[in-house]
Amino acid sequence: MAELLPRRRPDRRRPFLAIYLAAHQWDEQHVGLALTVGGIAGIITQTPAGDLVDRSHSKRGLISAGILTLAICALLMAVHPSWWPVLSAQALIGATSGIFAPAICAISLGLVGRKAFDRRQGRNQTFNSAGNVVAAVSMGLVAYYVSNRAIFFLVGLLAIPALLMLRAIAPGEIDNDTARGANDGQGHAPPGGVMSLFTSRPLVIFLICSVMFHFANAAMLPLLGQMLAKGQGRSSMMFMAACVITTQLVVVALSAWSGRKAGTWGRKPLLLLAFGALPVRGALYTIAHGTIPLVAIQLLDGVAAAIFGVVSVLVVVDLTRGSGRFNLTLGAISTAVGIGAACSQFIAGSVVHHFGYNAGFLFLAGIAAIGFLILLCFMPETSATAPHGKRAA
Repeated sequence: MAELLPRRRPDRRRPFLAIYLAAHQWDEQHVGLALTVGGIAGIITQTPAGDLVDRSHSKRGLISAGILTLAICALLMAVHPSWWPVLSAQALIGATSGIFAPAICAISLGLVGRKAFDRRQGRNQTFNSAGNVVAAVSMGLVAYYVSNRAIFFLVGLLAIPALLMLRAIAPGEIDNDTARGANDGQGHAPPGGVMSLFTSRPLVIFLICSVMFHFANAAMLPLLGQMLAKGQGRSSMMFMAACVITTQLVVVALSAWSGRKAGTWGRKPLLLLAFGALPVRGALYTIAHGTIPLVAIQLLDGVAAAIFGVVSVLVVVDLTRGSGRFNLTLGAISTAVGIGAACSQFIAGSVVHHFGYNAGFLFLAGIAAIGFLILLCFMPETSATAPHGKRAA
């Protein structure tokens, strides 16, 4: 049942929040700052959250606390869309969201073991994205037929089935040693400290690549939403829902495939495909006009999201084999994601504010191209079963 729970990834609620705040007369810089606050809170807490998951035997309780916090903060932003309530809510969401990725991946790894985890992670991503499609359709319809504010009440309501599915997981079926990176059947591997992460050169390179990926990716769709929100009223929410749905349908289609191919092709070829989609997407935003072309560009977002969402976790599993610090490392990767996403929202928003939307999209495309080159030139293959590649030490 772990696949039915939310995972930590670039937040698909952000475009809806950006439109919601823009409709309440927030400019690009203030929207970017509000979104950045949540990212900063996540940066501070994500690595300690991973360490907490490594040491905790109550992973379901940690996830429950995060879900409840998200629901309460969504209701707060619905009732008070002003400066301090929104910033406070974003800070709380950021502080607790770092629990999701390590806890859910740990539960999955503890349930199925390392050998079955490639396919399990692909299935997790498939179910996660299918849920995102349902949520995006629901939010778009609720925003169009009720109000933009109503989507935040919907978020609070969706916490109920998430909590019910969480209770369906039997705690006794989770092997807590395997869940934190011990080799299957080898018993108690002590959790490592955070400084031990920096002794692995491939892991450091992957952290840098993750920052570049999410810096390039995180602001693209919110900026598009802000650009289209000017003078469009409620129809802008429907357009944003169409963009998110398109992305998530591609993720649903490709996630299980990514899990299978990661075990046969290796991790690096798939990551290069994901990274290569971003600069093309950013450049296309500057020349495409009209609803259909702009929505079609989101196919590239789906390719990047599906592959990175699956393969990034598999890379961490590879690099932490037998270490007992899988969740700590995954928390550090989530910190890298937060750094890239938080900087992206504010810096790209400032570029747009001073130079226009095309300059903002080209700036993000350039960052994506640099990340692709770093991955191509310096990142080794990490899978032991890759057909042509030396496994990273």
